[in-house]
Amino acid sequence: MRESGTDERAEDLAVTAALFHGLSDPSRLLIVRHLALGEHRVVDLTAHLGLAQSTVSKHLACLKDCGLVTSRPEGRASMWSLNHREPVLEVLATAERLLALTGDDVTPGHDYEERHP
Repeated sequence: MRESGTDERAEDLAVTAALFHGLSDPSRLLIVRHLALGEHRVVDLTAHLGLAQSTVSKHLACLKDCGLVTSRPEGRASMWSLNHREPVLEVLATAERLLALTGDDVTPGHDYEERHP
């Protein structure tokens, strides 16, 4: 039998994991960092970042699902911006500090589950 509150904690952790998943892709991190500079249209992001329009749109949808970005209509386009800019930048800065401490130990593409079923 589960402890009282275990389901709620697991649900909270799932939400936290979803947020980190939103930041787990290099292209999404590029988009987040670029949006930290201000609002951009998808066409601007594709030009500045060298990514395909479909890629940018897909990643913006993921970031929107995580609550990290929002859009507003401007004419026929949408202007995208970061929600909660300062906390997002704090998370990225903290990640950079942690990487400075653990960077040699981090393996890109590391999948713990595959190695430890």
